Amino acid sequence: MRKKRNFTLLAAIMAVFLSIQSCNNAPIKEVWIDELGSSSCYVQDWGTPQINKSVVWTPLTVNGVVYERGIGAHSIGRMLFDLDGKALSISGLAGADDNNLYAGKFQFKIIGDRKELWKSGVVKKGDPIQEFNVDLSGIDKVLLLVEECGDGIMYDHADWINVKVTTRGEVKPIPAWPKAIAKEKYILTPQSPEHPIINNPLVYGARPGNPFLWTIMATGQRPMKFEASGLPDGLKLDQTTGFITGKATTKGEYKVLLKATNDKGRDEKEVLFKIGDEIALTPPMGWNSWNCWGLSVDDEKVRDAARMMNDKLHAHGWTYVNIDDGWEAKERTKQGEILSNEKFPNFKALTDYIHSLGLKFGIYSSPGHITCGGHVGSYQHEEIDAKTWEKWGVDYLKYDHCGYLEIQKNSEEKSIQEPYIVMRKALDKVNRDIVYCVGYGAPNVWNWGEQAGGNQWRTTRDITDEWNVVTAIGFFQDVCAPATAPGKYNDPDMLVIGKLGKGWGEKVHDSYLTADEQYSHLSLWSILSAPLLIGCDMANIDDFTLNLLTNREVIAVDQDPLVAPAVKIMTENGQIWYKKLYDGSYAVGLFHVDPYFILWDQDSAEAIQNETYKMQLDFSKLGIQGEVTVRDLWRQKDLGNFTNNFQADIPYHGVKFVKVTPKK
Repeated sequence: MRKKRNFTLLAAIMAVFLSIQSCNNAPIKEVWIDELGSSSCYVQDWGTPQINKSVVWTPLTVNGVVYERGIGAHSIGRMLFDLDGKALSISGLAGADDNNLYAGKFQFKIIGDRKELWKSGVVKKGDPIQEFNVDLSGIDKVLLLVEECGDGIMYDHADWINVKVTTRGEVKPIPAWPKAIAKEKYILTPQSPEHPIINNPLVYGARPGNPFLWTIMATGQRPMKFEASGLPDGLKLDQTTGFITGKATTKGEYKVLLKATNDKGRDEKEVLFKIGDEIALTPPMGWNSWNCWGLSVDDEKVRDAARMMNDKLHAHGWTYVNIDDGWEAKERTKQGEILSNEKFPNFKALTDYIHSLGLKFGIYSSPGHITCGGHVGSYQHEEIDAKTWEKWGVDYLKYDHCGYLEIQKNSEEKSIQEPYIVMRKALDKVNRDIVYCVGYGAPNVWNWGEQAGGNQWRTTRDITDEWNVVTAIGFFQDVCAPATAPGKYNDPDMLVIGKLGKGWGEKVHDSYLTADEQYSHLSLWSILSAPLLIGCDMANIDDFTLNLLTNREVIAVDQDPLVAPAVKIMTENGQIWYKKLYDGSYAVGLFHVDPYFILWDQDSAEAIQNETYKMQLDFSKLGIQGEVTVRDLWRQKDLGNFTNNFQADIPYHGVKFVKVTPKK
């Protein structure tokens, strides 16, 4: 009887073993990643992954060899696959695509269940293609990652070629991270008091002999009376509007005491006028038409933006009203003068209107025959265009590179720099202070933007209102931060807050960034001393967006006259960014940034977004010893005195933005 029971038990064990073995012995098959259907699950920070083509729709070509199959990607690129633990290996080739004028640096990685399985090392255009064959035994999820390597995401054209997974199961593309949970917007900035508060930056630069326009920008109940003592010769103040106008006659530094008075009280602030060779001594603040209106911008939309800026934002420091591409007529005059199209019937009247509000006006062009939008560019007409803009009253020029590509001799920095120097010389010949933005399209511009005569330079490709794009742009700016100085700014592109969209071919929509992400966005741009240019529908700004844009303490960080380079510190749950301020204190942002922004566990998406993440700032990292005062900048509230460190709970993709002041 016992023998029979033992035989029955042995038979049952053998049956289970054979069942398991039969599962492991399912037929082996090869799954090609270019045959897995839509790339909608794939997430990358520029462009869209292309099947069997490069990211710019050309044949997959690496080091002179054309390949028929693969995926054309771009940094930072993420392709996540569910393997259900049944895969055996992944193999293929990886390399930088030849169809690229420039050679951006990036790296391929294969990560299985959060562990690095293979990496290519740093690659760039012209490097040999790399072969990989990686063991996936027991791996549930595999990530194909393209990461940037210190020069930003521009021109990182990355090809995954002939990639196949050998498996006994299925290979399923899955979303790389969760769709953001809609959370209620929350307001942190206290309402401005009724008594005057002057919000001008502490320093202002202008050239002698050029038209001068600067406003005493003060919040508080109107009407208000303005005063200014110590003005340079040639300048005068309108006591009702607060406009300072005229032409400064003599170079020098002038301490000017600004005053504002209303029925509720009085405020005064001493600022420094530097009359000399430098302008834009703090980052420009204003509006650009592109992210909302694109090529459909017209006179009425610009006037609407100017009115809203005058009513709601000018008192807080916002000044520039800038038209992007789409204003140009199809042809120049016989004398070579550029004209506006039918959407702008009278540019001089438009600029006069903007200046009548105490605001400044910006325009757009390209060093090429055509602009990015296919309109007339400034090539070989630089001096006549500069004179036209002087006549119109232009205060700001955005000069985008893309139209110059067909003219450019090669991809060397000297060749890229040449047309910008030409326009710089043309601007120097006119009697007008025009802030000069060396625009979109040229890589590593921070290495030569100052030598090209720029006041600011675009460090990256166009921004969109997606957290992965904002972070890919913003959190690499430490690479170019040393170039930051008064009148010389890295420009990580516009603020993607408020209502956006038509410039990107979509209906106007609220920014896709969550409230926490928008606080992070503006906090980081302020630490970076970045130009603050909003791109939203100005006629329809909601209370949340206005609250973001009107915090005087946050704006003061961006406008700090020291313009110290930002510094990045990596931490367990994110990144800490800081810069020193003119008064010896430090502006510090504690940002929650998830590594690679990958969602490995789909079921935990909601829990992850509802968590807070503890972060610690060690004051020794700032070079501070002893006790400090910490102030919450968004809430405009002192948090107390601290020694050694400060800790805070940070929301998902959120920030704690503080001012740290050593106690004397």
